[in-house]
Amino acid sequence: MYKSLLALFSLLILVSCSEKKSTKNFVLNGNIKGLKNGTLYIQRIKDTLFVPIDTIVISGDSHFTSEFDIDSPEMLYLFLDRGVTNSLDNNVPFFAEKGTMNLETSLDFFTADVKITGSKNQALYDEYRKVMSRFIDQDLALIEKKFKAYKAKNMNEVTRIEEEQKNILKRKYLYTTNFAVNNGNHEVSPYVTLAEIYDINLKYLDTIQKSMTPKIAQSKYGKKLNEYIAERRKEGK
Repeated sequence: MYKSLLALFSLLILVSCSEKKSTKNFVLNGNIKGLKNGTLYIQRIKDTLFVPIDTIVISGDSHFTSEFDIDSPEMLYLFLDRGVTNSLDNNVPFFAEKGTMNLETSLDFFTADVKITGSKNQALYDEYRKVMSRFIDQDLALIEKKFKAYKAKNMNEVTRIEEEQKNILKRKYLYTTNFAVNNGNHEVSPYVTLAEIYDINLKYLDTIQKSMTPKIAQSKYGKKLNEYIAERRKEGK
């Protein structure tokens, strides 16, 4: 009995020692189904270029964990090195924030199958992209119609379609503005503003700026948006 208890106690010590807690403020647990061997890179955009933060070598097990510190929630990218260019088809964007996030996808449909949890900003961004994809689909359908109208030399139809495209663009800008204003307490608000509607009328940018909470205004993208708006004001645009 004594020996059994001693063995159990020793096992518990070994388990507790092996379960080391991360000292980093961000942890990404991932799984890429079907990936046996390869290299993954977690990247951020700096001065329009992808800059690697962490490198992950996959050898046999498709599961991985990456840990590092982030100062503020930001959009990062998981890049799968297929031996080709750093294209968007190999990059999965995810809105990282302090804590633990989970990312699952597949090798065959790397960007299409992705499911990301553990980030409120990511959840909001997923909602945003879902609506935006509808606008994109509508615009693509109009592009096809316009091409056919050009071939048929039906310029009246071309003009009508172009007006429809302008209306879709206006709706995209209006939706993004409303989304940013309604989510001024999350970092995704200044992010989508800078990424999608940076050239909108200054009065709308002012409205978005006023909707940001003090915490968001001091975040990575909040500061960038404030700097950008200040520059636009100087230029009077």
